[in-house]
Amino acid sequence: MGRAPLFDESAVARAEAALASLADNFQPWLEAEVDKVQAARESAVAEGWSDPALQALYNAAHDVKGLAATYDYPFVTRLAASLCRLIDTPAGKAAARARPTLVAAHVDAIRAAVRDRIKQEDDPIARALIRALEAQVEELGVAPR
Repeated sequence: MGRAPLFDESAVARAEAALASLADNFQPWLEAEVDKVQAARESAVAEGWSDPALQALYNAAHDVKGLAATYDYPFVTRLAASLCRLIDTPAGKAAARARPTLVAAHVDAIRAAVRDRIKQEDDPIARALIRALEAQVEELGVAPR
C-alpha cells in the first residue's frame, strides 16, 4: 500500500534529459524508417501484392507508427496507423490488392509529412488528408477495431 515509487523524480528528469539530448537524431532516424516503408511498398508492387510482401509493409508501417509518436510526429503516427488498419487482416490485404492506390496514398502521405516535417494535423490540408484516408479504410470494412 505505501510502497515507494519504482523511480524517483530525479531519475525521471534524467531520462527526460537523455531523451531530449537525442532529439537532433530523431529526424534522420524517422526518415530511415520511412525509407523502409517505401522499400516495402516497392517490394509489394514487385511481388504482386503478395501476403508476405503486405506483411512486410505492415511491419514497416507499424514501426513508423510507434517511432513517430515517440519522435513527436502524431500526424505520421495516425497515417501509419491507418495503413496498418488497412492491411492488418486477410480481408484488408485483399482490399489492398484491389485498391493499391489507397496503399500508395498512405505511404506517400507518410513520406511527405516526414520530409516536410508536418508533425501535427492542425494544418487544414493535413486534417482533410487523414480524414479522407481513414474514411476510405473504414468504408472498406476490413479494419479491426
